[in-house]
Amino acid sequence: MAVIRIAEPRVAPKTPPKGFALFALGFRPFFLLAAVSAALLVPLWIAMLTGRLPLAPILPAMIWHGHEMVFGFAAAVIVGFLLTAAQNWTGLSTPSGWPLAALAALWLAGRLVLFSSMPLFAAVVDVSFLIVSALILARVLLRAGSRRNYFIPILLIVLALANALSHAGSHGWLAVSPLTGLHLAVTLVTLLETVIAGRIVPSFTANALRTTPWKNAHVDRAAIAGTAIALGLWAFDAPAGVTGIAALVAGIAQSVRVWGWRPLATVRTPLLWVLHLSHGWIVVALFLLAAAGAGLVEATPVLHLLTVGGMGGLIIGMITRTAIGHTGRLLRIGRIETACYVLLHLSVILRVLPQFGLLDEAYTVVLWHSAMAWSACFALYVVKFAPILVNPRVDGQPG
Repeated sequence: MAVIRIAEPRVAPKTPPKGFALFALGFRPFFLLAAVSAALLVPLWIAMLTGRLPLAPILPAMIWHGHEMVFGFAAAVIVGFLLTAAQNWTGLSTPSGWPLAALAALWLAGRLVLFSSMPLFAAVVDVSFLIVSALILARVLLRAGSRRNYFIPILLIVLALANALSHAGSHGWLAVSPLTGLHLAVTLVTLLETVIAGRIVPSFTANALRTTPWKNAHVDRAAIAGTAIALGLWAFDAPAGVTGIAALVAGIAQSVRVWGWRPLATVRTPLLWVLHLSHGWIVVALFLLAAAGAGLVEATPVLHLLTVGGMGGLIIGMITRTAIGHTGRLLRIGRIETACYVLLHLSVILRVLPQFGLLDEAYTVVLWHSAMAWSACFALYVVKFAPILVNPRVDGQPG
């Protein structure tokens, strides 16, 4: 089952429809908000880090940066994606109009209150976004009896708990590192990504290139379960040797799995290779954890391989594809989208090189270039897709 079904575009009417459709379906406001936040927040953090911008969030600056990338940027995309997918799965309407606008406003409020002087209030507002989203999705899925997808509201609740843990650790409400909440959230998001990728990447590749991917249910389950165990151990700071063994097993299983998806066949198709390459960073992160467990390297780059590479890459690949297909357009991209993909992966490389001990003498410069590549990727997305997300479908259909 595809996670999000994109119907074949219909013949567009002679007169393109006019109007304001930003709150017609969940992906529209949340993809736009996520892209704007991604374009702004990373350069903002670098400016704060280097003392060029005297802003002080209520979370420590480094924690705030990671928090906003996961619980701000990624959470917006996940909720927008799931609200759209749930409507496809169930045939029941998900929020649109003012209820959807209110949910988007709640997400935005969560970003703003982190600059207030009220830590507990900020935590409640911030965490409530994921809880409210979980309740909305649970209501739709339960009404439709969509048992296969009952895990989704549970996943969002666990993400909300990880968010609360991050706040509690930052303010000393619990004797736990705030990084635990962040790393747990990254683990959960990565698991969601690898499950979804297993459903859609082979299918998209087969449909576009007329290839036959190799899939095996046992390998799929081993890869997903192994990744869950390895990253769970990493999130809770288990002994490096134990984590390394689990990561090696997971990395091997994932390698067998993704090779069957025919990645080399996609090198001339950006809409596909961006998904294969982005998921590939998860595999690289697993092998790096394995090497770190053997004492060969440091595990420091793992976080950015999973977030900038896996999370960021899969997000830019899916928010372009979904925005094109779900607004009645043919699944074709141009230079802007390809530039987004290249910039995103350039950002990954520049971000992790200093963490391998390379370019240490130019760390700040390289960090700035990584941030600018990331920001440019999502700024280009906003320029190209804001009109698409705001205006009605070109084929005159609802959504």
